[in-house]
Amino acid sequence: MQPFLVKDCTLLIRMSGLAPAFNLRELRDRIASCSTDVIYHHFCETLLAPTFDYPDFRNDFALWVKRQLEENVLAERLGVIDPYGYPSMDVLRTDVLDILDERINELAFLPSVSPGHEFHFREAVTVVYETGARLLRPEEMADAIEQMTKGSIYFHFLEARRRTLGRVDDFSLWLEDFGEPWVPAIMEIRSFDFLFQTLTELRADLIRALKPYCTEKPL
Repeated sequence: MQPFLVKDCTLLIRMSGLAPAFNLRELRDRIASCSTDVIYHHFCETLLAPTFDYPDFRNDFALWVKRQLEENVLAERLGVIDPYGYPSMDVLRTDVLDILDERINELAFLPSVSPGHEFHFREAVTVVYETGARLLRPEEMADAIEQMTKGSIYFHFLEARRRTLGRVDDFSLWLEDFGEPWVPAIMEIRSFDFLFQTLTELRADLIRALKPYCTEKPL
């Protein structure tokens, strides 16, 4: 069996080059033309952003609409989007544009913000590096996860969905190699409703799911 190599990551965030948005129309038009890296950053990388403060809305678009435009209806519609449920960022973009168009058509007046409160479009480069830690046996996983940084949890559980064939996390994918005894743990991990969890909460759930199988080696 191949060992599980524990990796960590950090984000190098930069401006996308797009003009900022001051109102819903500009937000809609920028989202229509931005790169998929911008979409991914504002939907999926917020958990690792230095300014992330665990708001009710986990994507930057919903948060800005709520806090700056005070457009609660639209914020709720954008806030329930699960970006990991889409086959690509382009498909996600299409749904976001449909939601924005619908709300724009419902409003007689489009709210706008003053300078200093506009939405800035960003993208990020994910820098991945090996930690030196490796797991040889699945029974080691719960204790290893307990020691992992938030960057490692993000990389192996969330970012993994962008690169694995089945769009699943690295933890459960590795456990597949160890057969039937680990199927219940795999199923529990893959059933997590993680959209509104912090990385700390996600780590705790992973440990809870794995502990019963890591205390003794399954027969």
